[in-house]
Amino acid sequence: MPTIRAFIAVELDAELKATLAQVQAGLRDQVPPRSVRWVRPDGIHLTLKFLGDTPPDKVEAIQAALARAAGEVEPFTFSVSGVGCFPDLRRPRVVWLGLHEPAGALTRLWKAIEAHVAPLGFPTEGRPFSPHLTLGRLNRDASTADARQVGQAVTASAPGLAAIHDEMAVRAVGLIKSDLRPGGAVYTRLFEAELGAKMGDSR
Repeated sequence: MPTIRAFIAVELDAELKATLAQVQAGLRDQVPPRSVRWVRPDGIHLTLKFLGDTPPDKVEAIQAALARAAGEVEPFTFSVSGVGCFPDLRRPRVVWLGLHEPAGALTRLWKAIEAHVAPLGFPTEGRPFSPHLTLGRLNRDASTADARQVGQAVTASAPGLAAIHDEMAVRAVGLIKSDLRPGGAVYTRLFEAELGAKMGDSR
């Protein structure tokens, strides 16, 4: 039976996507041409768990688990805060925008999702939870010098980006299917669970 490529994430609102596009445009002007593959703002999500190749017959159980997890956390608000690179600024592979949510609701949501979904055969990653929005990835053929310039551009941009205080309310979390196509990934929401809702209220 063919599998689907899926993940669990918070979908971003239009205002935040517009901010991400502006940040990307500012960074794009400072890095070597074609050194970074920028993610389309419409394709950026706050990913909480990557499921990967998922058997279709597990989708219903995942939806039920996601509804239970979402019901344990009340709606909350986060703001974008800071910019950086994975694994670090000297050897960047991923350029990201950080998130700020001081009440801890985002971490509680992640833990609840792990607790309910991992037993279905999707183990917890060994890395600690590091909420972020991926802006771009270094091209595989980017030179060491290009990578260094990307890190320098991110460092130089950090003070200005730290002043961004765009906030977004999180009221739901979704199960999303990703179809990889030549023109880029196409995302389809399969299910959405409202935060703080009883099981019967999720759709």
